[in-house]
Amino acid sequence: MATKDPESVYEISIEDAKGNSLELSQYKGKVLLIVNVASKCGMTNSNYTELNELYSKYKDKGLEILAFPCNQFGDEEPGTNDQITDFVCTRFKSEFPLFNKIEVNGENASPLYNFLKKGKWGIFGDDIQWNFAKFLVDNKGQAVERYYPTTSPLTLEHDIKKLLNIS
Repeated sequence: MATKDPESVYEISIEDAKGNSLELSQYKGKVLLIVNVASKCGMTNSNYTELNELYSKYKDKGLEILAFPCNQFGDEEPGTNDQITDFVCTRFKSEFPLFNKIEVNGENASPLYNFLKKGKWGIFGDDIQWNFAKFLVDNKGQAVERYYPTTSPLTLEHDIKKLLNIS
């Protein structure tokens, strides 16, 4: 019997950095910025710095940033989950959640990324291009925007505020 495709991110299970299963339904009602991250990418410093800034500014207003390490691009996230967590927490003092290393493209792609790439209208269907691709998910669990890896996180502020109903 074929399994039904999820209708929102809330129907998807993921693993935290310790390998524990988590339901994304725990983020119901929040606006999510979902990012595939890497520790050894040329865009690591600017992305983590700006993601931290967005998180500290909007976490109490309903934004969650979910970071998924991925080693599919240039072997730029080779470490273990513990090494990645240590790097992110020590170097960048990031407070947003970091999850288990995943694949975002190909036959072993995470169900979350398969859902995000499909998008609400099937318009985001192409593969993730590189580290730090970003998806903005509304408080109903739908991917409403997709941003290229080179897009500065701070430039998403207008879209985030709109989804959070902040003027």
